Amino acid sequence: MKRRILSFTGAGIFLLAIWQIASMLLAKTLLPSPVTVFQAIPDLVQRDLFHHLGASLWRITLGMVLAVFLGFLLGLLIASLPRWKNFFDPLVYLTYPIPKMALLPIVMLLGGLGDLSKVIMIVLIVMPQVLVAVRDAIEEIPEHYYDVYRVIGASSWQRFGKITFPATLPAIFSTSRVSLGTAISILFFTENYGTEFGMGYFIMDAWMRMDYPAMYAAILILSLLGLVLFVALDLLAKGVMPWRKSA
Repeated sequence: MKRRILSFTGAGIFLLAIWQIASMLLAKTLLPSPVTVFQAIPDLVQRDLFHHLGASLWRITLGMVLAVFLGFLLGLLIASLPRWKNFFDPLVYLTYPIPKMALLPIVMLLGGLGDLSKVIMIVLIVMPQVLVAVRDAIEEIPEHYYDVYRVIGASSWQRFGKITFPATLPAIFSTSRVSLGTAISILFFTENYGTEFGMGYFIMDAWMRMDYPAMYAAILILSLLGLVLFVALDLLAKGVMPWRKSA
């Protein structure tokens, strides 16, 4: 843990140093120095920063949880039932390449301008990735693992709990880590439509007002939110997969 903290600290100092050098070389207000940006953070707190941050955190958390849950169920269904696999595999491969942001107007028309449409967009993008990862993880389980449990009379639920579900956990967490950055990017985009709360709205509002210190401070805070969620995923993975040294 101490080594990880030192790694994050070193990476942060390195990035801040590059930022400071770039700010000095450019010498323009559109790229303020890190010190100027940090000085702007207390002012953001007075401008309902935590309300915006809370709205974004709620949307990203709900979207990721629903995407992982639905992706797991569909991946399990496809891998367990060959007939469903023959139906869903072509469906997934045909629909996944469609740029999901092109569906935003339709999603907003059907789901409204509130949280629902933003959560749906996250689910649409993350769920297929989880589905495919879970399906592949289950299909790679050697059949003789199940044979051993059948011999001792284990039920279907026991085989699921002892073999199938643990085998899908690494795939679920790996896909969630990769998808988290994409989900935050999508959230930033969707929060520019039909809402007055969220970090995406806050950043673009500061940009429109040419309040660059506030804009960069909000970007920094959004990045820190992503970092916190990523570390939380790592800790959760280590808790539910104690057999893996580096979950």
